[in-house]
Amino acid sequence: MQRRYILLCLSLGLFLTLSAQVKDRQYPLPPHSIQLSGYLENDIQNSINHWNKGVLPYGAFVDLFRNGRTQFAVGEMWGKAVRSGSMFYRYTQDPELKRILDETVRDLLSTQHPNGSISCSPVEKQPEGPTGDLWERKYVMLGLMDYYDWVNRDPAILESLVRQADCILDQVGNGPKAAINQMGWSSEKIESSTILEPIMRLYQMTGFKRYLDFANYIIETGGARNFNLFENAYNNVEPYKMAGNYPKAYEMTSLFEGVVKYYRATGKPEVKQMLDNYYNNISTREITIIGNGGADQPYHPKVMGEAWDNTALEQTNPDIKRMMETCVGVTWMKFCSQMMRLTGESSPVDQIEKYIYNGLLGAMKPTGDGFSYVNLLNGKKVNDSGWGRHFDHLHVTCCNLSGPIGLSYIPYIAVTNSDQGPVVNLYNAAEVTTTTPSGQALKITIDTDYPQSGKIVIGVKSHKPERYAIQLRIPEWSKKNVVKVNGKKHDVTPGRYAVIDREWKSNDRIEIGFEMVCRIIEAPRGSNRKGDNFEAATWGPIVLARDENIDPDYNQQIKVKADRRGIVKVAKTTPTRDDARMEFIVPTTTGTIRMVDYASVNGWEGSHVCTWLPLPEK
Repeated sequence: MQRRYILLCLSLGLFLTLSAQVKDRQYPLPPHSIQLSGYLENDIQNSINHWNKGVLPYGAFVDLFRNGRTQFAVGEMWGKAVRSGSMFYRYTQDPELKRILDETVRDLLSTQHPNGSISCSPVEKQPEGPTGDLWERKYVMLGLMDYYDWVNRDPAILESLVRQADCILDQVGNGPKAAINQMGWSSEKIESSTILEPIMRLYQMTGFKRYLDFANYIIETGGARNFNLFENAYNNVEPYKMAGNYPKAYEMTSLFEGVVKYYRATGKPEVKQMLDNYYNNISTREITIIGNGGADQPYHPKVMGEAWDNTALEQTNPDIKRMMETCVGVTWMKFCSQMMRLTGESSPVDQIEKYIYNGLLGAMKPTGDGFSYVNLLNGKKVNDSGWGRHFDHLHVTCCNLSGPIGLSYIPYIAVTNSDQGPVVNLYNAAEVTTTTPSGQALKITIDTDYPQSGKIVIGVKSHKPERYAIQLRIPEWSKKNVVKVNGKKHDVTPGRYAVIDREWKSNDRIEIGFEMVCRIIEAPRGSNRKGDNFEAATWGPIVLARDENIDPDYNQQIKVKADRRGIVKVAKTTPTRDDARMEFIVPTTTGTIRMVDYASVNGWEGSHVCTWLPLPEK
């Protein structure tokens, strides 16, 4: 009866998107509205061709649901792979990628149990806490949702999602059902509550109140076994103290992605305060120079670099052996994209940019077929071992499945729209097709070699003049900026959007000049005094590093020569290695050294990196 009702609703068009209580300030462009080129496009295509379309064992992922798993928590793999594939299809409209996704979705749907679940656990054991059952089902739902949104709006997908969610509601909740904050494999069971995100998405898709009621239940239970994460966020508790001995950064941030969607639906001001506090605390207390966070020292040594650990302050701690899980960085990036859309502020995009150009690309194999599990700023850069499973000769981990998701979000957020007009967030070269507030077709071209330089030219083409606003993100790191429209200067403020509200005509031209210089950054003073005597160098949003591949003295004490403002007169040079993007000759008090962008340091063969430069002993 329920199946017939669902199908009837679909046929009558009754499944309408609900009006949100809170409207986003920015919203994504329609699929296939942007074409990137230059700096980032090659990495995106390498991932699509050599990972998503190349080696991923989709059939083996589905078999985990058909035959059961022998290792806990590996049921996440299918959903993550399909999420990045669907987002990449949204960008490219690649027919081969669609064929792959269509086939694996059909295969997965054939594993749905009579009770509605798609689970690696047999029905009689559900919901199975220690195996990560609910958490795995979350990724199945998210993968199907992205496929439904961006690849194929097949009513059978939505029907399957409703059956899956209703099964969860039958199994989890107030007694005698299983308590959600008592189920999971981590000590505080955070991961099970992260099902909040797909539940809220399904509420938005269907309008079924039972899903909002279940979301209320998750919020009321606090999101963890012994801690109330939502109260802690509201009370501005430091992230590394929010969940005892395992404040798992990746899952905690995934949970707050769901909280964003909960806030959109409810408009509760206390929920907005939770989000603001969580965002501000993570961005200031946890995010390192390369845009990612989490470490194994000094507070949570047993969690292998996957927990919030006051990482921004501790990032030069020489005792750190593992830090900055790729899953953490990508989930932080997605959360920032939600905050960007919700608030219309530029700070989340500054965070995204820092991660893309440094942490994300720095974790990627140069060939595109994988991402590292964790990275280091000093020492052996790449650690590709971690939780995962071997499929023949391929080691698949949570992180080399999350990395492509991060790449797939780049075209999703690079340029967005608003009620006032288009918003330029990232300055990679691109062609964009969008509309003005009145609905007129609008083409925007972004011509630049950014971040090689800070020079950008934006062209505007439309059929007739129209008044609207174009918003341009002015990065916080650029202190001196020039923005001209048809030669006329406009005042702008670092760390804000420049809102240029005027009558725009076809062939109008925006010229932007950011202060692309090399700056020295002093080490933070964490808990270990041995971490104080370091400095780092940046080029605009790019973090520089010494690379053992080209510099055998990469980790020797050195003092970079800078002026009183901390600016270094570097000379760009042809990269020593063909696969490096940037290389600089950097003056020091004893001569010169060569530094490359952090992302270009190829650590996949065991070579080392030195990002925080050790200073000579005083």
